[in-house]
Amino acid sequence: MPDSVAAGLRLAPDELTRPFDPAQFAFASTDELEPFRGVLGQERAVEALQFGVAMPRPGYNVYVMGEPGTGRFSYVKRYLQAEAKRLETPSDWVYVNHFDEPREPRSLQLAAGSASEFIADINLLIDNLLATFPAVFETPTYQQKKSVIDRGFNQRYDRALDCIERQALDKGIALYRDSANIAFTPMKDGKTLDEGEFALLPEAERERFHGDIGYLEERLNEELSSLPQWKRESSNQLRQLNEETITLALQPLLAPLSEKYAENAGVCAYLQAMQVNLLRTVVELLSDENATDAQRRALLVEQYCPSLVVGHHSQGGAPVVFEPHPIYDNLFGRIEYGTDQGALYTSYRQLRPGALHRANGGFLILEAERLLGEPFVWDALKRALHSRQLKMESPLAEMGRLATVTLTPQVIPLQLKVVIVGSRQLYYALQELDPDFQEMFRVLVDFDEEIPLGDDSLEQFAQLLKTRTSEEGMAPLTGPAVARLATYSARLAEHQGRLSARIGDLFQLVSEADFVRQLAGEALTDVGHIERALKAKETRTGRVSARVLDDMLAGIILIDTEGAAIGKCNGLTVLEIGDSAFGVPARISATVYPGGSGIVDIEREVNLGQPIHSKGVMILTGYLGSRYAQEFPLEISASIALEQSYGYVDGDSASLGEVCTLISALSRTPLRQCFAITGSINQFGEVQAVGGVNEKIEGFFRLCEARGLTGEQGVIIPRANVTNLMLDERVLQAVRAGNFHVYAVRQVDEALSLLLGEPAGTPDGQGRFPAGSVNARVVERLREIAEMGMEEDSGKPKEPQVGLSE
Repeated sequence: MPDSVAAGLRLAPDELTRPFDPAQFAFASTDELEPFRGVLGQERAVEALQFGVAMPRPGYNVYVMGEPGTGRFSYVKRYLQAEAKRLETPSDWVYVNHFDEPREPRSLQLAAGSASEFIADINLLIDNLLATFPAVFETPTYQQKKSVIDRGFNQRYDRALDCIERQALDKGIALYRDSANIAFTPMKDGKTLDEGEFALLPEAERERFHGDIGYLEERLNEELSSLPQWKRESSNQLRQLNEETITLALQPLLAPLSEKYAENAGVCAYLQAMQVNLLRTVVELLSDENATDAQRRALLVEQYCPSLVVGHHSQGGAPVVFEPHPIYDNLFGRIEYGTDQGALYTSYRQLRPGALHRANGGFLILEAERLLGEPFVWDALKRALHSRQLKMESPLAEMGRLATVTLTPQVIPLQLKVVIVGSRQLYYALQELDPDFQEMFRVLVDFDEEIPLGDDSLEQFAQLLKTRTSEEGMAPLTGPAVARLATYSARLAEHQGRLSARIGDLFQLVSEADFVRQLAGEALTDVGHIERALKAKETRTGRVSARVLDDMLAGIILIDTEGAAIGKCNGLTVLEIGDSAFGVPARISATVYPGGSGIVDIEREVNLGQPIHSKGVMILTGYLGSRYAQEFPLEISASIALEQSYGYVDGDSASLGEVCTLISALSRTPLRQCFAITGSINQFGEVQAVGGVNEKIEGFFRLCEARGLTGEQGVIIPRANVTNLMLDERVLQAVRAGNFHVYAVRQVDEALSLLLGEPAGTPDGQGRFPAGSVNARVVERLREIAEMGMEEDSGKPKEPQVGLSE
């Protein structure tokens, strides 16, 4: 091949990278820069987030889409916190006892910042109750009124007995009474008779006494028939006295609270219900002399003290809550249970709020992968957002698996923005599989993975590094260090005109370089520290790539870097292991023989070829047919394989090498093994861009460098990939010295010409290739194979027809 043609395809060293000159950064260190508080190069995402936060209507919750490490989470949290400070602080909420139905606690809404004060007021009220009762029942006034009631009952009782006693004395019978019994005893001569004396009386007199005593007992029963009514009346009077006494005693305790919370109807209703309930509780509990003060206080707290759901600082703005572990209880709250002699019990005091309670009135941030991995949570979250109500319940209750008494707390109105941070795959899966998702998460905040290099990008890039190093307590960076980091970022983006949005990877390198600086005892992080950090990381993660290179040098993996061979060429692959990716040359081989099997992809036949790889091989058939077999059928049998690959193979980046290898086998023309090739083709022979081009070039370069650079070795890549080149400095030095080359091609024929060392042959206006050219030899070989097939078909004897006759 003429040197002028090869020179036209050879890339100049300046085309192999986009170096950033330290002179572009007009500062000695990043200490001179202003901090950068935004997010670099994500204008679309920023505008979408601003819209989602400002939109007040329901359904405009936010899904933040992008890859980890792009700064999506930290920026969203920082922006929400800044916006939340300008918003109104939401109300506080508490749960209180529902005295009529304790299983249905009531929720009370309070002004922002006042929940803790309200709870303190109720605790003070409880202290005052303990100080007031039972002391109020020991006052002379109460005791006097109580004595009047008791005396009234006793007088009625005594009058009834006095009447009977007078009648008994008239009949010579004494009435005897003690605290429990009333009895009649016969008398004679003014003295009561015992049983012996009574037995000595004449029988007639004894009979008279029996008759009189029976009569008196009947009269006694008649007189005391109203005793239960007297007792009820006395008890009612005593209860009324107690209520009046308690009410009078409560009035100075509750009146200040009623006045203080007069504008809150819910609190006023609760205080009124508490007052009614206290009429019973004070008598039953506080007048119990057997109970200690601690027991009384614990029971009062259990009955009347509110249970805090959420409290805010009065000037704190709207809440921003991130829930890292979004299980059901952590989001929606839970109902806790205690045990009493083996039985479970609960009360409104054992309600525990969740992240939705804390975020109500503000923003809740969740991670999609963790959210969707928890049972019950996604459906419950959709129900809450749809109904705009926050209901606290156990998910097991719906399944009938909760075998105990539980609570049904009053629902709380829900008004908040949910911000879900997740991957692209999950977003599109939810869009497709969940019809409710689009209605509830109408705002998409899409963080790009790459940042276009604009006028302000590099300045903002340096400011961002200044901000992070200051926040993390790291040393400032020099101008050359920032330039090297910009080059590294462009390498991550695999584009000469863009920076990577994977800020996390960049900051990881800065942290490691700062550690190297500390070990060196220097004040600023310079480019040398960054280079040493990169080298250290390559060493830490380079065991597998080093072992593969050793196997190639030892001849275990067969890769030639000199000479020529028919039906063989060096392809380029990328191997990803963990967080490292490196290029590995791989031999592509092809064989051709007469037959009608077509092009057989060995990888596909043994189920190692993935769909995209198989597609690339199938495209070869279309290209060969349209390019070489216009005048005869394409009747060949060929097999293509990626040698010494023992795992799954995916991607179509080997299809350019495969077609060149197939043409070499068809034309029996050797290919130069000093080249490695990568690229995808279409059915018209146009070479298309592939991924991982930098790693592929560097992988072949390492092998050539280890064996010794000859000046002929090089890599053939698609012209469309030139803008993706950000090669390592060692490769650039070899290219500048003329020891290694990188060629860029647009058509299969250009790649063939490089591999063959001669022009492949350009067709004339009638589609005929120059005689003797490689392309012409391919046409002749295909014609021969097709004619052989037709001769075999014409010489084959006809098979006898076999049938049944009537």
